[in-house]
Amino acid sequence: MSIGQELLNAPFPELVKNLGVGIAEAQYALDKVSVRIAQMMGGFKYDAAGNFVQDDSALVKLSATAEPVSLLALGFTPTFYQFVETYIELKMAISMKTSKEASAKIEASGKVPFGIYSASVNASYSQKYQYEASGSSLMRTKLVTVPSPAIFEQRIKELMVKEKPDE
Repeated sequence: MSIGQELLNAPFPELVKNLGVGIAEAQYALDKVSVRIAQMMGGFKYDAAGNFVQDDSALVKLSATAEPVSLLALGFTPTFYQFVETYIELKMAISMKTSKEASAKIEASGKVPFGIYSASVNASYSQKYQYEASGSSLMRTKLVTVPSPAIFEQRIKELMVKEKPDE
């Protein structure tokens, strides 16, 4: 079953709920990545054992005699992203054509020569009666960059002041 068929078969409230939960989970994952990048820009990483350790390879030396500094200390900040718009568009078209076959037969039995029948729609039915059903769906979301949280930048500045040696 394709994604489009899944969308057409899902009840609309469930579709909206799943889309909302999916966006929330994606937003959380994006925020986690931005925090990890901030840690790397600060000169830290998680080692193989899961410990938070200093990573001197992430520090920058601006001259041969200068002390290495982190990208955060140089004013760089990680990029944060946010979902701002999401659209769900569903389109469906159904058409049905019938063909009629007629034959005449006269009987004296008193039976009525017609009846009402129903049929499930399958490949044979679709081909015989030219029954067509089609659908399409579109889900689109817009992701934009947003400034780093103000408290994040404030906290970085406070830490840099604390770590700066007294002159």
